[in-house]
Amino acid sequence: MPELVVIAEQLLAEVPGGTGRYTAQLLRALADTAPPGWTVSGVVARHADVEAARIDGVAGPRVLPLPPRALVAAWEAGVPLWPGGDAVHAPTPLAPPRAPRGRSLTVTVHDTVPWSHPETLTPRGASWHRRMVARAARRADGLIVPTEAVARDLARRVAVRVPTRVAAHGVTDLGPAAPVPGLPDRYVLAVGTVEPRKGIDVLVESLSLLSRREDTPAEIAGTADVPLVLVGQPGWGGTDPSRLAAEHGLPAGRVRVLGRLADAELTSVLRQASVVAVPSRAEGFGLPVLEAMSAGVPVVHTDDPALVEVSAGAAIVVPRGDARALADGLRRVLTDPALAKRLATDGLRRAADFTWTSAAEAVWTSHVT
Repeated sequence: MPELVVIAEQLLAEVPGGTGRYTAQLLRALADTAPPGWTVSGVVARHADVEAARIDGVAGPRVLPLPPRALVAAWEAGVPLWPGGDAVHAPTPLAPPRAPRGRSLTVTVHDTVPWSHPETLTPRGASWHRRMVARAARRADGLIVPTEAVARDLARRVAVRVPTRVAAHGVTDLGPAAPVPGLPDRYVLAVGTVEPRKGIDVLVESLSLLSRREDTPAEIAGTADVPLVLVGQPGWGGTDPSRLAAEHGLPAGRVRVLGRLADAELTSVLRQASVVAVPSRAEGFGLPVLEAMSAGVPVVHTDDPALVEVSAGAAIVVPRGDARALADGLRRVLTDPALAKRLATDGLRRAADFTWTSAAEAVWTSHVT
């Protein structure tokens, strides 16, 4: 019986982030859409506990003999350690150097940030991603990218010699909502790893600009005390939202950091938000945009090409790095109920175009003809 093996190592990362959610959702969809006779398995490095990599409907995870750092080093060095199966999909650039004869390998490339914005990654991380993606573009049997924007930019930066398929992420079913105590009646929400690339510094500054001297009394009343709620784990780079808030003169409690939430809690926080802000400097897709639209919440995001492609006119778009423009966009949503309702309606319509089934089918097409 032929087997597709998916590298599930990101599910065991200290900060799984958006690629962790992508890996879990894609694994489920691959199992649900498997062609007749095929099975789907997960594979991970050697860990003391691999429970977080277990997915319903997916066999395994199979455990390789190397611990995480050794596996990364081995594949980076070109060691031909094949993780098993007739076909392998790598949801991140962590992948074997190539497939043995008669087998196939596909790799998802989420973005071109290591080339376009290397300063938003660690030097080691940017260098590793550039090397691994460039190798996959030469030696894999196919690449999967989440947007046309990534496909175009990758082709400009890397010699891509293998077929590239665009497979957008899907809408994640977060399940029923679970109460999150203490949420304010109105708030701006941001979801994502707290690190430099996500533009949290610009977002906190924009919060301090929401009420200006030239604003009308109605505008001030609509925005003066609206807090910012952040959902996501701290990443690298030392971004400290509380410190940033203090630097911009915001009172204690105006910026609230919830950390990582379970899906049921995230559902609740999303649905109750007044607006979702996505101030990223660079993205390959932008799951928070899609998740907000699917929850019927208006979105304000930057003009990163991938985000613009995903929202397709169903959000307010502002220039990257421009705190004043971001504040103006948030103010418009917070003070104009008709605009907020229209954005929510347009977002729901746009979100209906995205499914994990479509993403999985693109991966299967790369392996099964």
